[in-house]
Amino acid sequence: MANLLYVSSSPRGDRSVSQAIAGAYADAWRTRNPAGGVDILDVWTEDLPEFGPDALAAKYAGLAGEPLSAGQQRAWDALKAIAKRFHDADVVLIAAPMWNFGVPYKLKQLIDLISQKDILFRFDENGFDGMLKGKKGVLALARGISYGPGEATSEEEFDFQKSYLLMWLKFVGITDVETIVAEKTLLGPEADAAARETGIAKARELGAR
Repeated sequence: MANLLYVSSSPRGDRSVSQAIAGAYADAWRTRNPAGGVDILDVWTEDLPEFGPDALAAKYAGLAGEPLSAGQQRAWDALKAIAKRFHDADVVLIAAPMWNFGVPYKLKQLIDLISQKDILFRFDENGFDGMLKGKKGVLALARGISYGPGEATSEEEFDFQKSYLLMWLKFVGITDVETIVAEKTLLGPEADAAARETGIAKARELGAR
C-alpha cells in the first residue's frame, strides 16, 4: 500500500495558495491510489518539540558514541517519531509559501528537528548519505511576486524557498522531485486566481500519474 505524507506549512487555511495546490495533488493521488494512506503533518497544529538542551546533548552523545540519559533518550525518541512519518511515506508532498525569500519558520523548525544523523542521514569520512532514497518529492510553492529570469527579484539572487527545499530533499536522499510554483499571488484577485488555477491544474496532472 502506497503512502503520501503531506506537510502543510501555511497558516492561511482555505486562503492558502500552496495548500490549494497541494490539496489538488493529494486528491488526485488518492483517486489513483484508493487503498493508499495520506498522513497530514500541519506544522501549525502539530505539537513540535523544541530542540532544547536534552535533544542537543543527545545529538552530541550520539556523535561521540556515548549512552544517553533518560531525558536525552526521550528527546531523541520524539524526533525519531516525527521522522518515522517520512520514512513510512512513498511520496513526500510539501506545501510552502515564500516568507522573506525563504520558508515559514515552523517548516524550518520541523526540518531542523529531524535532520539528524541516523534519523534522516548518515555520514562518514566519505560524506553524507540520505536515508530516504527511493521516495518521490513534490513541492507546492507560492510566491507573492515573480522571481523569473530577468526580474529584479530573480530566483538566482532571491530564492531561498525552492532552492532550500530541493537541497534538503536531496540531502535526505530524495532526488525524484516535481515542483509546482505559483507566483504573483499578491498582485490582485485576478493574478491570485490565475496562479491558483494554473498550479491546481498542474498538481492534478502530476497527482494522477
